[in-house]
Amino acid sequence: MSLFVWDSKYSVNIREIDAQHQRLFCLFNELYEAIQEGHGNEVVGKVLGGVLDYTAYHFAYEEKLYRQYGYTDEAAHRAEHAKLTEQANTLVQKLHAGQSHVTLATLKFLCDWLNNHILGSDRKAAPFLIGKGVR
Repeated sequence: MSLFVWDSKYSVNIREIDAQHQRLFCLFNELYEAIQEGHGNEVVGKVLGGVLDYTAYHFAYEEKLYRQYGYTDEAAHRAEHAKLTEQANTLVQKLHAGQSHVTLATLKFLCDWLNNHILGSDRKAAPFLIGKGVR
């Protein structure tokens, strides 16, 4: 059973960004469901790999739009992306070091990302991009 279900409150009303955000929901729910079934430690490496791939692609996509259209808060948004990427990399390092709390820490990290970055910074930037014709 999924913990986070995509609904309109998470939508930035930009088709490609929403589709990318939905991928993050899938990664969160994949880990959450594995934890519920007692297999979280077996899945966390795969999920973190997906998160690293996601950050590279998704952040590059958003930042390209911000540069292209001259988003005034681009530097702050980029800094948030850098922090999220650093946090994901730290979790991977901890996983490779055999630290036992990585599975739950990863779940918390993804939960915070969904609730803070998407509902905060991404929703704040969306009207600017929509105003520039991004759909």
